[in-house]
Amino acid sequence: MELVKNVVCPFCGTLCDDIICKVENNEIVGTMNACIIGHSKFVHTEGAERFTKPLVRKNGEFVEVTMDEAIDKAAHILADSKRPLMYGWSCTDCDAQAVGVKLAEEAKACIDNTASVCHGPSVLGLQDVGYPICTFGEVKNRADVVVYWGCNPMHAHPRHLSRNVFARGFFRERGRPDRTLIVVDPRKTDSSKLADIHLQLDFDHDYELLDAIRTVLLGNDILYDEVAGVPKELIYETVEVLKNAQFGILFFGMGITHSRGKHRNIDTAICLTTDLNRNAKFNLIPMRGHYNVTGFNQVCTWEVGYPYCVDFATGTPRYNPGESGSNDLLQSKETDGMLVIASDPGGNFPQKALERMAEIPIVAIEPHRTPTTEMSDVIIPPAIVGMQAEGTAYRMEGVPIRMRKVVDTDLLTDREILERILEKVKEINASK
Repeated sequence: MELVKNVVCPFCGTLCDDIICKVENNEIVGTMNACIIGHSKFVHTEGAERFTKPLVRKNGEFVEVTMDEAIDKAAHILADSKRPLMYGWSCTDCDAQAVGVKLAEEAKACIDNTASVCHGPSVLGLQDVGYPICTFGEVKNRADVVVYWGCNPMHAHPRHLSRNVFARGFFRERGRPDRTLIVVDPRKTDSSKLADIHLQLDFDHDYELLDAIRTVLLGNDILYDEVAGVPKELIYETVEVLKNAQFGILFFGMGITHSRGKHRNIDTAICLTTDLNRNAKFNLIPMRGHYNVTGFNQVCTWEVGYPYCVDFATGTPRYNPGESGSNDLLQSKETDGMLVIASDPGGNFPQKALERMAEIPIVAIEPHRTPTTEMSDVIIPPAIVGMQAEGTAYRMEGVPIRMRKVVDTDLLTDREILERILEKVKEINASK
């Protein structure tokens, strides 16, 4: 048995980089240091539902075909569509994402990633009022106040607390005893059970509570006995903790981006962080879900100037979330062809969008069977980044991390597949 060390986990935005994989006969049979979700992802790389050959739907049934035929079919779907959509990108590496942007430009497609259904409001908020961010290293070594707002890291990012709350740092030698943990969540969760202060607010009232905290922080009084279901005495107590912090961090999740207020909640959270910096050093970090969702926003911004929802229909990039987003295009029935990579919209998009997906040709670049592959016309299985291929991914706070290859495979990587589709689309466009 071989031990492959310093492997990066390709599951969530925490991108744990201390995983040890046990490899036997070119197969991952076990892990060390990984959480239960990360372990499951590694050991189930291969399985009964793993695609190993390209498939094309013929007469209602999937038929195994050559890679060349699958590439040709995929390229024609994109090139022949009047309003193609390319969606996903959050579970692949930055090199593949960069090729994807070039492909979208060549096919005059809309390109969007999963941020449009998760942390899109965060992106809009930071464009409005800035982005006071830091790294995990600074949190580990300096933070004495940690706030989790609208997220449950014990379940969604299982090792997040161990790396940012319980970890012993340079200035926090005792780890958890040196930190005050505040959780803001309408429910009692496994994360809130660990908190020193739990602000159990009413659903959809994040904006009011953020505003109330800012009001007290700026020296004004609260006129009511409670705000957003939280007693004002507890708000005053929380503000005192925040004001007296030496270094504070606010981690915020989809509980705040998806509640009423959307990106205005993020605006106010960032403004709160700015206000807190009058008394202490304070930063915030979004709790990004997929391991490289941040990477796509970075790559797309480098390439075309916009982070997501980019429309190349006129040949030049346009950015209009709410119009050029994946759900907007599907529900308005504008899209007539779709490429899905490194995501599963068939498992989480709203019904109206799924109805349109069932009507149009879909190319899925996906290693495993999912609801999306069941409605696809072409399935191209890639090597899995972080296990069967190397690549670069961005951690949730924007730190790039190189992902290792652990086992070998004969499958093409996402980048190689996209490069071949791009070349074929160029040929088709040149012949028109």
